[in-house]
Amino acid sequence: MLSNGNSRFYGGPVRPPQPSERALSISERTESGATIIVVGGEADLQSVEPLRLALRHAAAGAEPLVLDLSEVGFADSTMLNLLLHASVDLGPRLRIAAPSPFVRRLFELTGVDGVLALYDGVAEALAAGAPEASD
Repeated sequence: MLSNGNSRFYGGPVRPPQPSERALSISERTESGATIIVVGGEADLQSVEPLRLALRHAAAGAEPLVLDLSEVGFADSTMLNLLLHASVDLGPRLRIAAPSPFVRRLFELTGVDGVLALYDGVAEALAAGAPEASD
């Protein structure tokens, strides 16, 4: 019975993750005429605001944006929503590179992998041109 949250069977109450445990790291650089944003850590409701600001800033420019998700260990619907909105704002300029296994699986389960431009690595994303318009 777990009436008060303390149980000898489960080791006591579970403490919520501390901010440093769910922090999202963002680094940005320019390479081959594109902005590359490397994201690491956990991308969820509590931590995604720095990524939102970086994407908003990138949307104001005209160069391609490569979002390297290789270091993201966790993501939830907050990040999915953010990426879908960024895709609308940036169009073919947005290229998602090297999604971590967790993120790739999340994209597959939700169907986002059919909507976003995904690449195995940053080099492939940089080499990709904008999709040709079909007649």
